[in-house]
Amino acid sequence: MSEKVKTIKAFAEVGFSRLDRATKDLTEEQLDWKSCSEANTIRWIMTHINSELYTFIPKILKADKEYTPEGWPSDYIGNESYSLEKIMKDYVEGKEKVLEKLGKVTEETLAKEMDWFYGKVPVENYLMLAVSEILHHEGQIAAILGVEKRMKGT
Repeated sequence: MSEKVKTIKAFAEVGFSRLDRATKDLTEEQLDWKSCSEANTIRWIMTHINSELYTFIPKILKADKEYTPEGWPSDYIGNESYSLEKIMKDYVEGKEKVLEKLGKVTEETLAKEMDWFYGKVPVENYLMLAVSEILHHEGQIAAILGVEKRMKGT
């Protein structure tokens, strides 16, 4: 594994570690708690993260923006019928798959060009963006839980 791939994987592992800590004691009640009507819920954020693990990152690694894994539900993000247990199970499995795939990434894969929302750039650019999303959304969850705690006085 190249040093560049090791760095990307290490960055993903830091994000997953932070996300694991942020969601460790999450309850069903917290999954849909909002500080205001316009806010995202942890349910929405976690299902969005899972969607990125199962669809966004694989699209990037295949350099195919049209790729969607067979059987992936189109209504996954924000789906209120999913329990906390299901969402977290999907997260753990998705995390393991992503880390496994990252361990197999080659320099050739990183150098491939992909034409998507940033234009035609190397896969490496899109992959770094995708990995940074883990940390970005962990921060959102930590903020939601902090606001909830302060508003409830706990």
